[in-house]
Amino acid sequence: MPRAITAEKLRQLQDGDEPFSLVDTRASESYEGWRVAGAINFRHTPDHEFDAEAFEAETGLTPEEEVITICAKGKSSSSLANALADAGYENVSFVQDGMEGWSRIYEVTVVPTHEPDIEIIQVQRRAKGCLGYVVGCASAGEAAVIDPTRHTEEFANVAADAGYEITHVLDTHVHADHISGGRALAEETGASYHLGERATDREVAYEFGSLGRNEVVTVGSIPIKALYTPGHTSEMVSYLVADEAVCTGDTLFVDSVGRTELQFGDGEAREGAALLYDSLHATLLALPDSVALLPGHFSVSEAGEYGVVSPGEPIAVTIGDVRTGLGLLELEREAFVEAITARLPEKPPNYERVIQINTGRREVSDGQEAIELELGPNRCAATSD
Repeated sequence: MPRAITAEKLRQLQDGDEPFSLVDTRASESYEGWRVAGAINFRHTPDHEFDAEAFEAETGLTPEEEVITICAKGKSSSSLANALADAGYENVSFVQDGMEGWSRIYEVTVVPTHEPDIEIIQVQRRAKGCLGYVVGCASAGEAAVIDPTRHTEEFANVAADAGYEITHVLDTHVHADHISGGRALAEETGASYHLGERATDREVAYEFGSLGRNEVVTVGSIPIKALYTPGHTSEMVSYLVADEAVCTGDTLFVDSVGRTELQFGDGEAREGAALLYDSLHATLLALPDSVALLPGHFSVSEAGEYGVVSPGEPIAVTIGDVRTGLGLLELEREAFVEAITARLPEKPPNYERVIQINTGRREVSDGQEAIELELGPNRCAATSD
């Protein structure tokens, strides 16, 4: 009898030492677009007649091996797991919540700080590569949350476990690859919600605390300054946490910079790239080398593989690290603009609808729509170095 396992259990197995084979039953286009690292594709639906010989020939998996099946939500993978068990496969499991569950896997890690009163907790959404932050003042027991995803309970629980009351929620920009949880978390906790003042130009249809250039909100004794860093979007701000760290959203990553055509359009990507160049060199790289760079995303490929960083450890470098180690930042303006606009990456699926939701001009009908809108890795980087 096949066993049902959770996506969390799959994460534990993936991070462990025991060998297993993961079989993804979804259609090839879904599999090619986004999958768990190492998964093998074998198309199956509950109404398919299962052929054990064809399965072994296509996957190379024999009845003696441990096999875990996965699909979008658990129905097709359960069907295949039962068929495999009937065919003599002795060690078979299926992920009961499928890729839907995989998209909800989070890691929590603490970013080292120099000031003992400042605690920065990084919340990592493993499958999509989204990064959010809980910035706490230990002496006051207060915290700000920066760039929370729609799974607001993850951030609320992190803050509560650390002993913080959430007093401020801040988004760096109007996100295009995932549904923000910023407004919802603020409403749930009674915190104030903030965006940069240029968000009014994005036709944001709800009220928010507008933060002007270099305006500061204070959490306990911790100043968080809004740095205007347009390029990826026109309203993008980065948040400087005292002299410890800067949360850069989709302006600057540990291994790349933000793409510039999702808001501006392909024809105006160069305009956005020029703005981004100025934001990088006049604002972010003007910070001291010791300041920690905390991005809004890390790289996850369509194959589910991670880039130069892996979840579970702090995904952070210093301004000094990127100044000397990221080749894009060594280019002159025109060469930089050409480099990040010459070959534009594939756009995130459903990004226009996601923007409408994040500006409040459209509502999500239900949880299933939210899941479908967010499927796939983030595609916010212009290019890797």
